[in-house]
Amino acid sequence: MGTMRDDKKRGRVTVAMIVAVALVALLAGCVENEAPLPTPTPISTPMPTLTPNTLQVYSYEIVTTFPHDSNAFTQGLVFDNGFLYEGTGGRGESTVRKVELETGAVIKKYRLPSQYFGEGVTLWNDTLIQLTYQSGVGFVYDKDSFILQQEFAYPTDGWGLTHDGTHLIMSDGTATLYFLDPTTFEEVKRLEVHDNDTPVTHLNELEYIHGTVYANVWPTDRIVMISSETGRVVGRVDLDGLLSDEGSYQPIGVLNGIAYDAANDRLFITGKYWPKLFEIELVEVRLN
Repeated sequence: MGTMRDDKKRGRVTVAMIVAVALVALLAGCVENEAPLPTPTPISTPMPTLTPNTLQVYSYEIVTTFPHDSNAFTQGLVFDNGFLYEGTGGRGESTVRKVELETGAVIKKYRLPSQYFGEGVTLWNDTLIQLTYQSGVGFVYDKDSFILQQEFAYPTDGWGLTHDGTHLIMSDGTATLYFLDPTTFEEVKRLEVHDNDTPVTHLNELEYIHGTVYANVWPTDRIVMISSETGRVVGRVDLDGLLSDEGSYQPIGVLNGIAYDAANDRLFITGKYWPKLFEIELVEVRLN
């Protein structure tokens, strides 16, 4: 996200496998883990059976690197039918855009009025929905033309946005996820996100993948994997060093941008002002 917030094979693990693991952990129930976590050890064996208090940790391997507009202050990212739809932020610089994956070329772009700071985006049917940071207003565009169709209001900050096929799911920088009716934009329910008994705050850009909400945690290089039923954190992805040559680029912002290609089980990651977008595979790390 972005101000305080503005700056705001070895064994391949598919997203479907991750979901199965998360479900095992969820069905086993939540048990508080009071002992400190031991040192992780990378492994290349099949996914373990999780105990009730296990939080599964993942590292990554880079599959492919794609160009990304280094002027894009990425706030939201979604993949559909070969293209990325991206929301960017910044006062007077906020946009929604359609981007060609392979080249990073911007195919279509709409610039928001200067008073709005753009935030998370998601696709819903034939529309593209975008939040704004502190204006309490969201926008609904025609997916193909980017013509504005509707505005809607919400009482919190707007950070990340995704959907589960039934509801929109929104973050506001706290430990809360809000589930909204996609027609009326009224709140249906909310979840408090927790790792055992500890709230997980600064939830930013979101992506819903097979029952699990993936969330960037601002301003870290970490993604948490959240049960969409309980709010429990069932996994963590550590992405430290993903943009390993970041010192040669200016400016570089924080990790923020998760998109999933469901048809091909591909996971894409980028960040604010990053010159690259990565397709990654998740690599399991076992806690001894």
